[in-house]
Amino acid sequence: MPHTPGDRYDVRAHDVSGQVVVGRDNTVSRVETSSAAPVTEAELAALRAEFARVRALLPPDAPDRAGELLDELEESATAPEPDLSTMEYVRRWFGRHLPALAGAVTSLVVHPIVGRLVEAAGGTLAEEFRRRFGDGNA
Repeated sequence: MPHTPGDRYDVRAHDVSGQVVVGRDNTVSRVETSSAAPVTEAELAALRAEFARVRALLPPDAPDRAGELLDELEESATAPEPDLSTMEYVRRWFGRHLPALAGAVTSLVVHPIVGRLVEAAGGTLAEEFRRRFGDGNA
């Protein structure tokens, strides 16, 4: 490709994580595949039972917000595209407000079924899951 006047690019980036494409007439393609086996209804039922088990651990004097956040966590973890920000927020909230249950809530976040649900949603989300919560699942 011959150089034409004006084909000069001065690119400066800070804290970039991901792909950067500079130039003219570029084509960028991305193909994602998931090798995760689909989560069965029985597995989802087992995960929901774990959420119920943790809800039962809430002390009688726990803020109402605690139960609401467990509901949000369950909804975000089992959504077609799990919401990692909500998962992270709920885990942090329990660590600050009900530290005795922080481990139980973390076990829900990193539950193997949640990891498979995240994996099924796509490689990019699974990578972000591993970055936020560790490399043991998804």
